[in-house]
Formats: sequence, structure tokens, C-alpha cells
Amino acid sequence: MKENMQKEKRFGTYDIVIIGLMAALCFAAIYIKVDVPTPMGKTMVHLGNVFCLLSGMLLGGVRGGLAAGIGTMFYDLLDPAFVAGAPFTFLFKFIMAFIAGVFSRSGNAQSKNFAKNLAGGILGEIAYIILYLGKSFISSYYLQKNAMEAVLGSLVTKFTASAVNAVVAVILSLVLLPVFLAVTKRSGIYAKIFPASKE
Repeated sequence: MKENMQKEKRFGTYDIVIIGLMAALCFAAIYIKVDVPTPMGKTMVHLGNVFCLLSGMLLGGVRGGLAAGIGTMFYDLLDPAFVAGAPFTFLFKFIMAFIAGVFSRSGNAQSKNFAKNLAGGILGEIAYIILYLGKSFISSYYLQKNAMEAVLGSLVTKFTASAVNAVVAVILSLVLLPVFLAVTKRSGIYAKIFPASKE
């Protein structure tokens, strides 16, 4: 077990490539979206969170978190409406994918236990929503000094969009995970993603 943990901590060229690949998928999936205007700016319903959760489930907590955080942060950096929040996006999406990855791999489950995958996806999304809405409230009310009524109205809209994103992300990530696992086995990289595996 100690040896496996040491393997998980080592980062090499392979890790950089696979993190970059999943980050690119997280980035691209956000473009499949519907923008939702709010009094305090815009939010959106998108498919980016699907691949954030998949990143965690496939690559584990740290690697999956980096892929999710990097991919979504770069999207924010390219959109003037979100650029100021890019560092927060990196952190919040990292945490989402990290939680999903930790649960999916707990007890050497190797992301094959549906209950653990479901729990990880749900808890990752809940953590993200709490962080996202908390940051939005502090920014809108305390920093921008907006009226409480306007802030609460914006938060309701953002919560609705985030809840839709969460439900879609959890469902689609669980549907797509077996497909991605099958692809990793056919391509011969399964043992690198899951170093403890004997398959």
C-alpha cells in the first residue's frame, strides 16, 4: 500500500500528458452551454462539470483535481465575464474533482464501485456549489456593496444553474465512466491510471 501511495505521488511525463488531455476535455465541454444572465453578472448551464468529475474518477484526487482546475481556469481566462474569478475556479473545481477521485478510489475500488462513484460525484458537486455561492455572496454583498435583495436574487439564479449542472454532471459522468475505463484498457494505459491494478 505504501508503495502504491508513492507511485501516486510521483509525477512524470505521462502524468503531464494525461492531465493535459483531461484538462482540454474539461475546457472544451464548457462550450456546450446555455448562458443565464443574473443581476450580478452571468452564469451558465454547461457540460464542463461532467469532465471535472470524470477527471477525478479516472486520474485520482490530485491529478484529476489538477486537470479539472486547469481546464476550467483557462476557460475563465478567455472570457472577460469570468476572468477575475479564474483563481477561484481553479481551486473550486480542483476540490470537486479531488473529492470525486478520493471516493471513487477508496478501498482500492478503482472507480468501479457505483455507490462510491455516485457518492463522490454528489459530494464533489455539493462542495463546489457551497464554495461557488459563498464566494459569490461575499463578492457581491461585501465587496461590491450590492443590495441584499439583488444579491439574493442573483444567488437563487446561480444556485438553480449550479444544481442543474450538478445533476447533469453526476448522471453523465457515471454513464461515461465505463466507456472511458474501457478505452484506457484497450489503449494500454489502465495500469498507469490505476497502478495497483493487476489487470
